Amino acid sequence: MTASTTTAARARTRTGGPQDDGPKVLEHIAGWTLVVVIAMLVTQLGLL
Repeated sequence: MTASTTTAARARTRTGGPQDDGPKVLEHIAGWTLVVVIAMLVTQLGLL
């Protein structure tokens, strides 16, 4: 490959999605908190 095709290939790899180096622990805590809140709401409303 030439230098221009290598640069173009690298430029296309990132699509603007979530960063890979984010705080994984914080995401897990927030996700499980959301699950618990939804479960409490479902049981309080008598949907289960």
